[in-house]
Amino acid sequence: MIKFTRQFDPSSLKLVIFDLDGTLIDSRLDLVHSVNATLRHMKRPELPEEMIASYVGDGAPVLIGRALGAEANDEALVNSGLEYFLSYYREHKLDHTRVYDGIPQALAAIRGGNRGCKLAVLSNKPVAPSRAIVEALGLGKFFVSVYGGNSFATKKPDPLGAQTILWETGASPDARRARIARRVGSASAAKVALRRSVVVIVCIKPIG
Repeated sequence: MIKFTRQFDPSSLKLVIFDLDGTLIDSRLDLVHSVNATLRHMKRPELPEEMIASYVGDGAPVLIGRALGAEANDEALVNSGLEYFLSYYREHKLDHTRVYDGIPQALAAIRGGNRGCKLAVLSNKPVAPSRAIVEALGLGKFFVSVYGGNSFATKKPDPLGAQTILWETGASPDARRARIARRVGSASAAKVALRRSVVVIVCIKPIG
């Protein structure tokens, strides 16, 4: 579903910020396999694919905490699991991950149709694998910046990341801006950061 907060001229867009997982790329299997590898390492039972997929979206620490269920309050245990998860995912992040069909063409069309429009990625996935995946899948040429969940003191839906990208790209306070997000919760970051000038396009391609 596409939601417009106000009418806008697409040619006036100065900045488009994309989420990564479930918006530009299908990373579901690699995340599921990495979580279950972590649970096996920790001598915990594996979880169904659908369950793990439903846990994705708020960053790796939250993902591991959710996977550990009732043990999520054990900070040392979560940190241990997170360390293993990040190590495993670092080696297996591109086993099955792919770009959604039509994404390169769409990015080229957005950028090519408006020479003044800049594109960026703001994900809750850690920044190192985010950037590595974007580059490995041939998307790096489209973006002026790629930020992850550990790039700032807060994660989405907090507006800090979006505000930082606005400042770095020099987007005019009066210019129309769009943020394409996987879900309304993430899009709220842009709504807060961009105030009344934002146009939010919610992608219907979910991680699950």
